[in-house]
Amino acid sequence: MMTIALYITIAMVTLAALLNMYRLIIGPDAADRVLALDTLYINAIALIILLGITLGTRMYQESALLIAVMGFVGTVAMAKYLKRGSVIE
Repeated sequence: MMTIALYITIAMVTLAALLNMYRLIIGPDAADRVLALDTLYINAIALIILLGITLGTRMYQESALLIAVMGFVGTVAMAKYLKRGSVIE
């Protein structure tokens, strides 16, 4: 039963990632694209954690943490760029 739930969850998170890719490409505004990218890395974290649970290993948790940190820094940098026109001032 647990494996079926994991596979269904992986399919749903993959669908969410595909919809985020659509918004990232079609997004009418730069802010929409930044939010889509932010949500996309959250979906990537979820997929990596679900893969680790499915395979029964804890090795994927470190890569999920790395993606979380890099995604946060990237989102902050893009928000500063959209607000000010440059990241470092």
